[in-house]
Amino acid sequence: MRVGFKILSLFLVMLAFSCGSKKKVAENKKEVQKERSAETSAPIVLEEGRNPSATKPRVSEKPKTYVDKVAAYIELYAPIAQEEMALYKIPASITLAQGILESGAGEGELTRRANNHFGIKCHGWKGASVYHDDDRRQECFRKYNDPKYSFRDHSLFLTERGRYATLFDLEIHDYVGWAKGLKAAGYATDRKYPDKLISLIERYELYRYDGEILGQDAVAYNERSGRGEQYVVKKGDTLYSIGKRFDLTVEELQKYNNLRGTSIGIGQVLRVSKN
Repeated sequence: MRVGFKILSLFLVMLAFSCGSKKKVAENKKEVQKERSAETSAPIVLEEGRNPSATKPRVSEKPKTYVDKVAAYIELYAPIAQEEMALYKIPASITLAQGILESGAGEGELTRRANNHFGIKCHGWKGASVYHDDDRRQECFRKYNDPKYSFRDHSLFLTERGRYATLFDLEIHDYVGWAKGLKAAGYATDRKYPDKLISLIERYELYRYDGEILGQDAVAYNERSGRGEQYVVKKGDTLYSIGKRFDLTVEELQKYNNLRGTSIGIGQVLRVSKN
């Protein structure tokens, strides 16, 4: 009887030990699983404490400012503008300023659709074209296969039309005269068009590109000690025609030059700026 009791006690002890061991093993397995789960879910730390997400490229970069866009435009198209200047005697500064203004620094809809950097409308154009809202809805504009053809067409547009002929009587570095002359000849309807061109030229020092072609140092208009502020009267000139060229009224020309009447003579030097 006592022997049977000892055997039963031994059996219960062994059973309890076995259950405890299994429970402990199970608990150990759970701990291991937790550790493995934690290892896989925790971020992998790279050198300098960065995690993998920090090494991925940014989805979106900081938008370019207007200044950035203009600088990129100038770098890309200045050589073309200078080539046109050498061939057609149009200041590179004027060409670049017009291109920046008309094309939205290369990002305007018309420019992106048609490589048209100067807003030149069809006007009997035989090539490809697109329709775009401007002064009126869905006007016809010229389309080019490459921007360089837009620059060349701009040169031809100015040199082959009589209404722009007086521009080529100006000194080639006189970007102020050119800016006002373009407006007077009807290139744009915006009264502030000359001021916008001049502002771009002086803000970004586009006159430097003229100087490189002319082989001389170029400075801003207001630093030339009056050069470019005067006009020499030519045959056929009137105060009205000169005023139109420089976006001035007859009364303003009379005031700037202390004139009582409208008579002027060939070779006479007139001030065409109040400064």
